[in-house]
Amino acid sequence: MTAEHGGAPYLKRMKITSFGAFANKVVGPFTPHLNVVFGENEAGKSTLASFAGGVLFGWEEARGVRNTYKPRNADRAGSLFFAPRPEEGDSLQGENADASAAASASEPGVLASGSVSESENELVLSRVRNADGLQGPVELVDDIDRETFQTMFSLTADELRSLRNTTDMTAKLLTAGSGTGASPAHALAEVQDRLAEYTSKAAGIEHSIARLTAEQDDLRAQMAAAADETERYKAQDKEFHELAPQRAQLLARLDALNASIEELAAQRASLEKLDAQRDQLRRQRDSLREDEAALAAEHRVREQTSDPALVALGAADERALRDRIDALAEEQAKCAHSVDLAKENCSTSTAAYEALLETEDVHQVHEGRRRQRSVQVGLSIALPLVFVAAGVPLFMHGREITSLSFTALGIGLVVFSLMLAAAALVMLFRPDKAAEALEVRKQDAQWVMLQDKKKLEACLSAQEQLAARIRSQLDAVGLSAAQGSLRSARSLLAEAKDARAETGLFQQRQQALASRLSSVEDNLADVERQRARAVERAGLRDGASVEDVDAAIEQRTRQRVGLLETSESLNRRYGELKQELSQAKHAHRFDELKLRYQQVRTRQDESAQDYARLLLAKRMLEAAIAAWESKSQPEVYRQASRLLSLMTDGRWVKVVMTPEGRLQVMDAVKTEREPVHLSLGTCQQLYLALRIALLMTADNVGRSVPILADDILVNFDARRRIGAALALAELSRTRQVILFTCHEEIVESMRSVDPALNVVEL
Repeated sequence: MTAEHGGAPYLKRMKITSFGAFANKVVGPFTPHLNVVFGENEAGKSTLASFAGGVLFGWEEARGVRNTYKPRNADRAGSLFFAPRPEEGDSLQGENADASAAASASEPGVLASGSVSESENELVLSRVRNADGLQGPVELVDDIDRETFQTMFSLTADELRSLRNTTDMTAKLLTAGSGTGASPAHALAEVQDRLAEYTSKAAGIEHSIARLTAEQDDLRAQMAAAADETERYKAQDKEFHELAPQRAQLLARLDALNASIEELAAQRASLEKLDAQRDQLRRQRDSLREDEAALAAEHRVREQTSDPALVALGAADERALRDRIDALAEEQAKCAHSVDLAKENCSTSTAAYEALLETEDVHQVHEGRRRQRSVQVGLSIALPLVFVAAGVPLFMHGREITSLSFTALGIGLVVFSLMLAAAALVMLFRPDKAAEALEVRKQDAQWVMLQDKKKLEACLSAQEQLAARIRSQLDAVGLSAAQGSLRSARSLLAEAKDARAETGLFQQRQQALASRLSSVEDNLADVERQRARAVERAGLRDGASVEDVDAAIEQRTRQRVGLLETSESLNRRYGELKQELSQAKHAHRFDELKLRYQQVRTRQDESAQDYARLLLAKRMLEAAIAAWESKSQPEVYRQASRLLSLMTDGRWVKVVMTPEGRLQVMDAVKTEREPVHLSLGTCQQLYLALRIALLMTADNVGRSVPILADDILVNFDARRRIGAALALAELSRTRQVILFTCHEEIVESMRSVDPALNVVEL
């Protein structure tokens, strides 16, 4: 628990006797810090928020079709239970007790119907009919009215779209939160009423100056005695009022110096950022120029290794040239095939001929034939001789013995031998057909071999002629580097095509580098312009550095220190005069002693002095209110600026009020906008930040009244919702905050910024 709470009670429970759809229902407990009432649609969250405002400031009257939550058969009635805020050491114990009470209820966070018990130290505010008024310790809400509650304490998504009577509401809250026992604004109204009584001529007002003027003749002498005292007071009052403009002037100069220092600090940060961007852009520019030069050098090297004529070929010319090369390649392939075939045929015929001429085989054939003929000759000679040798003796022996059989046999053998000799002679001189066939084969093989050799020579000659023709044609079309090789010609064409592609790629890369370089140079020029504007806004010479801004900040800081010393001196004298004049208000005991002798004189003097005191009090209150507003209102907008920056993640950083009384916001790059030009979510964040800042600045106004927020975060994105949750958590450190929602993600966002979040479920 922080000291800012001041020990003011906080709302602990709501008891709804009858209101809308609720009857005899108790909701709570709530903690003095951050609370979330979570329930589905139509669970009664808006009903609870309207119920709390109705109890405090009266039920709404039925107007048009507006829902006033009036039950059909009963009057609206209910109570709010306020408990003293626990001390810092007792905070945990009190919150644990509240959590235990919530856990023991029939529903999580909602007490069972009629199950509330009043402790001795609880304060109860209740209302039945508006005519009966608020019952209980009404001093809890004495310092705010219904309009202030609805504008500042009861927040809805629609309410966050504007802040009606911004200036009046700010003055009302700030003067009410000045730290006095009663609001200076209320005190000023009372002083004015009393001043009206002193100038009134109505009967029954005994201290009326108008009535006492009739007795001034009797009191003239006594008034002369008090003239010196009055003059002294007048002189002091004059000096007192002359100090007020001087103090205001000093404050204005201090504000101007503060604004100038803030502006210089902002421009210093901008210059640092712009200098870093400028250095980076310059490095990028130099790098791009180096890349451009390197690319051009590389392209020149590649151009030197490529044939310009081939690189300059068009697509149609290249296709025609490739077609001619393909045709020549096809012709070359055919010619090579013919040569290969001729070589193969020649090799085959030569091998066949050489096979017939192999020496070992011919000798073997001839030797076999020679042995066969020798055998034949030998047999053709030997056998007839044998038969003759056998037949002649046998014939002779038969003649000798006159044996017919032997003689016939001898003759037969001789005849047979003659027949064998004749047969041998026939076989001996008969031609050899196998030898003749072999010779014919040898001649045929030789003829075929000679034909194949001639054909091979013709094919080789044709191949040489084709090679010469190919080389001449390639030389004619600029492919002399191929030296008659179609493969080399194709390679050259491919290299030329690659060179053209590389040329195109070079042009694209060159254009890309030129575009990037142009963009970098444009950005660099833009950064230079922004830097010049920043230097101009800082009020420095062109080309000023960050060190120059630091020197200017230091100079203005010294000026501010001097003004602060002068302001403190004036404030001391102002306080002395204020104390003397305050004492003068009560310096009437001596007059009372004198007025005992002369009642009329006493009444006249008292009336005159009271009137003078009231006039002085009026002026003092007016000056005090003006001084308080001039001191507190900047704090409000400073807090609002900080909270808006927190909610928008640094997108909008400042909230100001123009001299014409119009609200404006400024983003991180000093762009000013009016609320009407903001998006719905940003507009709601602006007015939420302004309300939280007002409530935090005037933290002793409505200290016991909770902040009721009905689904005010629904139009915020996830990141800005976290910022708003942080702002509400910060507000909950000085005031009780109750957020109504039906979105689980909002509950998780609130719990992420406040782990001690109290969740009441409907």
